[in-house]
Amino acid sequence: MIDEKGSENVSVVIITVTCNNNGGQPVSMQNIKEVSELAKKYNIPVVIDAARLAENAYFIQQREEGYKNKSIKEITREMFSYCETATMSSKKDGMVNIGGLFVTKNEDIFKMAQQLAIVHEGFITYGGLTGRDLEALAVGLQEGCDPHYLEYRINQVKYLGDQLEEKGVPIVRPTGGHGVYVDGRRFFPHIPQHEFPSQRLVTALYEEAGVRAVELGACAFGSKDPETGDPIWPEVETMRIGISRRVYTNSHMDVIANALGEIYKNRDNYKGLKLVYEGPIVSLRHFTAGFELL
Repeated sequence: MIDEKGSENVSVVIITVTCNNNGGQPVSMQNIKEVSELAKKYNIPVVIDAARLAENAYFIQQREEGYKNKSIKEITREMFSYCETATMSSKKDGMVNIGGLFVTKNEDIFKMAQQLAIVHEGFITYGGLTGRDLEALAVGLQEGCDPHYLEYRINQVKYLGDQLEEKGVPIVRPTGGHGVYVDGRRFFPHIPQHEFPSQRLVTALYEEAGVRAVELGACAFGSKDPETGDPIWPEVETMRIGISRRVYTNSHMDVIANALGEIYKNRDNYKGLKLVYEGPIVSLRHFTAGFELL
């Protein structure tokens, strides 16, 4: 793509750790390093979307050769040595309930960000987060890298995945770091993608058990041909069950698994959805869309 479009037309290369779109799967250190080397060759900055940096580091430690005896913090430091800038939604591995981070090694970008902050949140000394929230984030970043916490966190997600598999529910394997992804097309094979099978599963789970999940499929990733206006359907068609940190016990996971197991047994009784509202920006419609049951 760089050769086709020209490196001057590629502003940044973004690496998301872990990848939210494909089951919360980790990115290997080798991948991060090689992408960084490629970008450097063409003088393109690398930006890491670091919301789940600790979970990604844990998977590298557990799975990648040469990292078994390295600490989570050592692995994290190496990950960030390969990028110029990083962004972070702190509600993930920052372990807090609000806020985010923007950090960069580029002083020119830093100065630009300071000015943009004035427009979007307030002056650099008082905008964005309160002192209390900044202090909580400083603690949360440390706690999020604790190996015992990460072991429990990752294994709770795996526990739910194993429970669902025992009931025949089709999921993305292996389970990732922050949630379990149910394959909407395999779950509801009789519901075509233009009738939003994963979104139907979201509503079914809420109807059955009061459990909220989110669609990552036809609504979230669908788009339109800029010339014809025809819909373009994505390859990904899943429902994500994101697991909040330090909130749920495995008994809560059992409730989810039992509910989805019952829905799966009766899956032939479900029909799809009709999109009735999407908002003016199609790429953001999964936050505002409205549906009717068919």
